[in-house]
Amino acid sequence: MAEKIFIVEDERSIARLLQLTLEREGFKTAIESNGRRAYERIIQEKYDLILLDVMLPEMDGMEICKRVREVSDVPIIMLTARDEIRDKVEGLDLGANDYVTKPFAGEELLARIRGILRRHNERLRDAEEKRYVIKNMILYPERYEVTVKGEKIDLTHKEYALLKYLVENKRNVLSRDQILQTVWGYDYIGDTNVVDVYISYLRTKIDDRFGEKYIHTTRGVGYAIKD
Repeated sequence: MAEKIFIVEDERSIARLLQLTLEREGFKTAIESNGRRAYERIIQEKYDLILLDVMLPEMDGMEICKRVREVSDVPIIMLTARDEIRDKVEGLDLGANDYVTKPFAGEELLARIRGILRRHNERLRDAEEKRYVIKNMILYPERYEVTVKGEKIDLTHKEYALLKYLVENKRNVLSRDQILQTVWGYDYIGDTNVVDVYISYLRTKIDDRFGEKYIHTTRGVGYAIKD
């Protein structure tokens, strides 16, 4: 499927030139000349990359970039006629992926677009890979986040560490000693029943709450997550 690029530019001739250049290379495009409408469309619609002019009516590109970054990581390339370092720094600090000064060569802009899209798609693939899915539960190790049926589960640090250890060893029965050594540490001194206590906490927050069994007990051996 062709990637869609949103051209936010109030100079009609430049917008049209960008559109022709991008569509010739196989991209889909959309154009908007008003800053406020552009922001609303970015929030409501899906684009793979935004070419964002700085000087726009009603809402400038810097403000758009700032607001978009609060809710989205869509790639943004700022376009401007100003070649001042502080403008570039401001745009990049607000979350823009790149900054291109007018006039620019079409081939250079295309190369930057391809590079940014490639890196962004690689990050998306990496993020997609770094998760564990068990029935309706998803654990995101990079985000320290767990969801069940799309609902985020509020876990303490130890509850999360225990669940992650079980999930990483899905279907393997882990003994209390293994769990203690990994989650609480080799030098842990305390009641070994702490494992049973925390297993009960997880069952209350996940198994019981959603009426679906995730944590299984093998009597006399230990615990396992099963799908």
